[in-house]
Amino acid sequence: MSVNFQDRLDALGAELPPAAKAGSPFFLQAAVMGNLVFMSGQIPRRGDDIMYKGRVGDTLSPEEGYKAARLCALNLVAQLKEACGGRIDKVRRFLKLTVFVNASPGFTDASGVANGASELLMEVFGEAGRHARSAIGVATLPRGVGVEVEAIVEIAP
Repeated sequence: MSVNFQDRLDALGAELPPAAKAGSPFFLQAAVMGNLVFMSGQIPRRGDDIMYKGRVGDTLSPEEGYKAARLCALNLVAQLKEACGGRIDKVRRFLKLTVFVNASPGFTDASGVANGASELLMEVFGEAGRHARSAIGVATLPRGVGVEVEAIVEIAP
């Protein structure tokens, strides 16, 4: 019996936001090649509002960073659904997640922040959401956000 990922989202009370348009004509939010989807980095956005601006370990707490990563992952799923022609059930598995954390000097728990994204994907996709991951602390991110998340996903043809 196949799992309905949309039902899991609904059970979590996690309403997918509208997929944001690319911020430039020079890149895509998602590039599909065969059965792979290469996802552009998603920031913690709710509609037109950018949330969780600042540096984790300074103006943002690790808990706020975790929530930012979770919101980034939700936006990632919205983009993925659009890339799959509205059929989120085409997802076979998340292969790789990269989480960038706008971290203050000395902040060493980028992995704990990244768990916000990883846990959301596991809650929605189960084993298909388990992935390889990098969590990287950086000096700055676009628009001053605390977290950005990108992914590579396998989909059904």
